[in-house]
Amino acid sequence: MAIPIRRGSVHRRRGPFDIRRTTFGFALVALILASGGMALRAAWQSAGRHPVVTGLVIALLVPAALQVLRRRRARRIAETVTDAAYGIVDAGIAELDAAEAARAERRSASPEAAHPVDYAQLDPYAFEEAVAELCRRDGCADAAVVGGAGDLGADVLATTPDGRRLVVQCKRYGADNRAGSQDLQRFGGTCYAVHEADIALVVSTGGFTEPALEYAERCAILCYGPEELAGWSGGGAPPPWETAAVSGLSVP
Repeated sequence: MAIPIRRGSVHRRRGPFDIRRTTFGFALVALILASGGMALRAAWQSAGRHPVVTGLVIALLVPAALQVLRRRRARRIAETVTDAAYGIVDAGIAELDAAEAARAERRSASPEAAHPVDYAQLDPYAFEEAVAELCRRDGCADAAVVGGAGDLGADVLATTPDGRRLVVQCKRYGADNRAGSQDLQRFGGTCYAVHEADIALVVSTGGFTEPALEYAERCAILCYGPEELAGWSGGGAPPPWETAAVSGLSVP
């Protein structure tokens, strides 16, 4: 059933046109405009009659206005400097992230990441070459094997990406043959005094004895056993020189 629309309700909501109300509104607007004009005229005439007072008022208002402008300008300068500082910080963080991403990509693309190397099965010389290759992979472009007769404990020499001298001794031992304190003592006697190491590293496929680890800690020698070597090789752990920086291991 259709419901009829009551058209008369719209007219009742509007209400009749009230000429008195409209006239009063126009008169009020005219009064406001006239009052404003009279106020401006009175101010102008007062300024003409009292120039000294007007000058003092202007002298007080002008510095105040300049102070407000200076504060706004200083605020804009501070905001600009802050934005620039944040931009520099963001750029630095982005650069570090890009370097870490590039290093992770190199690790994932390396043969060691795809096919883990069993370092314990390598002969001693091949093991030294493998350690040198790990150093080159992670940024030590000049890493080279120097081991041999008269090497005085240094098997690999390299320069880290941040310019530190890395001296590595490689111990390709079996699982039942751990590097002992005498091995560490012989290396500790030459790594700093002879080879001028900034970072001294011993890599042992057989691990280390407790006395050896204690001596290494006292002499700031970094020890990499099978687990640390596997983590470094597979990309799951940072290279030794970064570990040394975090651990505070450096020239004693």
